[in-house]
Amino acid sequence: MNRRVVVTGLGLVTPVGNTLETTWSALLEGQSGADYIKKFDAARFAARFACEVKNFDPLDYIEKKEARKMGAFIHYAIAASDEAVRGSGLKIDDSIAENVGTYISSGIGDFWAIEREHEKLLKDGPSRVSPFFIPSAIVNLASGQVSIRHNAKGPNSATATACSAGAHAIGDSFKIIQRGDADAMICGGAESAITPMSVAGFAALRALSTRNDDPVHASRPFELTRDGFVIGEGAGILILEELEFARRRGAEIYAEVVGYGMSGDAFHITMPDASGSGAVRVMQRALNDAKVQPEEVGYINAHGTSTPYNDKFETMAIKKTFGEHAYKVPISSTKSMTGHLLGAAGGVEGVFSVLSIHRNILLPTINYVTPDPDCDLDYIPNKAREAHVQYALSNSFGFGGTNAALLFKRYEE
Repeated sequence: MNRRVVVTGLGLVTPVGNTLETTWSALLEGQSGADYIKKFDAARFAARFACEVKNFDPLDYIEKKEARKMGAFIHYAIAASDEAVRGSGLKIDDSIAENVGTYISSGIGDFWAIEREHEKLLKDGPSRVSPFFIPSAIVNLASGQVSIRHNAKGPNSATATACSAGAHAIGDSFKIIQRGDADAMICGGAESAITPMSVAGFAALRALSTRNDDPVHASRPFELTRDGFVIGEGAGILILEELEFARRRGAEIYAEVVGYGMSGDAFHITMPDASGSGAVRVMQRALNDAKVQPEEVGYINAHGTSTPYNDKFETMAIKKTFGEHAYKVPISSTKSMTGHLLGAAGGVEGVFSVLSIHRNILLPTINYVTPDPDCDLDYIPNKAREAHVQYALSNSFGFGGTNAALLFKRYEE
C-alpha cells in the first residue's frame, strides 16, 4: 500500500506579498503585482514592466555575510521555507533529520549572478570573478541552502524543467514520501529572473506582453486581447509529510496530495502541441494516479500564461480530458495577478490550490474583459468565488514540452 501524503506547511514570497497571508489577501482582492521594472533601466526594452517582489530585504531572514553568497532566488526560497517550516511546527532534530528532505526547483537560477560576473570577466579579467558566483547561481543551491539551514539530511534534489519545475518538485517529493524514502519534504520552486538578459530573451521570443501603457492589466489569461505573459519572481514552498508521521506530532493538515502526472509534448522547443495531447495526458495521469474520475474535480488552477497559444490549447486539453464536465468545473489563472514565476510557478500555484480547498474559496482570473470564442470555459472572471471543493488540479507546462499536473484532495480522516 502506498503511504498517504499530506500538506502541513505553506510559505510564499510573491509579487503581491512577502508572506502567505499578505499574498492570499491580495489575491482575494484581485490585486495585480505588475508594474514598471525597478531592478534595471528598461527604457529600451520591448517589455518595460514585470511582476517584481517588492520591499523584500534578505537581511530580515539571513545574516549579511551569508546573504552575499546567495542569489535572490535562494533568498526567496529561504524566506518561504522558513515560513512553511515554522507554520508546520516541524522540528527537524537529529532523531528525524535523515528522513526529512528538500526538493526546491528553479527554471533558471540566478541570472543576475551570471550577467554580473560575466561583465566583471570581460572588464577586469578572470581574477575578479567572485568565488561565490557558482554557488549563488546554480539551480540546486536553493534546495541545498534550505537543507543546510533546517538540518534536513534526507533526499536533496532540484529540477530545472522550465515552467514545470516547481510542480515537478512537489510531485517528485510526493512520490519520495509515498514510497518510503522520506517522511517529510520541504518542496516547491523559486525564481528571480527579471534581468536585462532574461527580459530581452523572452521578448525576442515574442513571449512577453508589450502592453507598456497599462502594466496592471497586461496579464489577462484566456481573454481575447491577451498578448503575452508578464514575467514574475518569488517562491512557493510546501511541507509534505507522511500522514501518520504528521498525525503523531499533531500537525495541522491543509490537504492531501493524491495524484501526480508527467508528460512530454515531443513537439516544439517553445510552442505547445496544437492538439493539446501532452496536456491531456498529464492531466489524465494525475487523475489515474489518484484513481479519481474527471467529474470529481471541483477546481483547476490552470497554467494560463496569457499567451495566445497556451491558453487556447490548454482550454482544448481541459475539454478533451473532462468532457462535458469541463463546462462545469471552475478554472482560474492566478498568473493574471502574480505574473508568470517560471520555475516557481508550480510552487506558488500549488500553495494556492491547497488554500482554495482548505479555505473554501477559489481565486479569480482578473483582467477578464472580452471573452475569447476559443476559450469558452468558466475562468472565475475578476472576483473570487466561495466553493466547497473536494479535489483541485494544478497544471504546469514548460518549454521543451515538459508538463506536470498535481491533484490535491480535501483531507479526511
